Amino acid sequence: MSVLRSRDNPRVKRWSRLVRDRHFRRKEARAIIEGPHLLAALLEKGLKPLAILATEEGLEDREIRRLIGRASPVLLSAGLFRAIVDAENPPGVAAEIAIPEKSPEPDADCVFLEGVQDAGNVGAIVRSAAAFGVGAVCLDRGCADAWSPKVLRAAMGGHFHVSLVQKDFLQDLSGFDRLICTVPTDGTALDKADLSGRLGWIFGAEGRGVSKKLKERASLRVTIPMARGSESLNVAAAAAICLHEAFSRRAAGS
Repeated sequence: MSVLRSRDNPRVKRWSRLVRDRHFRRKEARAIIEGPHLLAALLEKGLKPLAILATEEGLEDREIRRLIGRASPVLLSAGLFRAIVDAENPPGVAAEIAIPEKSPEPDADCVFLEGVQDAGNVGAIVRSAAAFGVGAVCLDRGCADAWSPKVLRAAMGGHFHVSLVQKDFLQDLSGFDRLICTVPTDGTALDKADLSGRLGWIFGAEGRGVSKKLKERASLRVTIPMARGSESLNVAAAAAICLHEAFSRRAAGS
């Protein structure tokens, strides 16, 4: 099997652009996933990669060989692979995928993210949403790109369990039994809040939180009780606590 070594190869240029250019990803409806964990998550959902990229060292890994199976990967030199992918320590395998169009169940909860720019936070929220049975995560255009490599890594496969939409979503805030936003103080304590029915959760940008216009749309504002002297929680931590609270109550039948 021949090994690609040139950065001038058209396919290599395209893969590199998919990793680094959010507008190109959106135009092509394609993304690059990195590492065996994400490849396994994709395959477990019955989805297939459009192309598998691997290094010779990567193919020596038993888990990577098992995931690839009978597929024919594009073999890249280690240096060229590192030049394409985003990870500091390249995992030896990556894949080009079609960004899936997954429709949530009509009665599923939804998370709305406003201006959450940190990729790690966006990915962590997607991961929590998947873990706690949320049907969709809707990001406004001020958020980090949902299909960037950093978000994909932080979500740990959550992308393949929830519907992901990136658009301005003000017109999509209807149809919920409760539309809830988090506020640092003076909201209903989370453990006392009514979390029954279909929920729409709104989480705001790091620092400034949920905007005034979205707070006004919310039918319920909740505050997470914290130790005295604590100012606020990281948005990803706050989202995880809220989503777990709603999930736990449903699991307990309350």
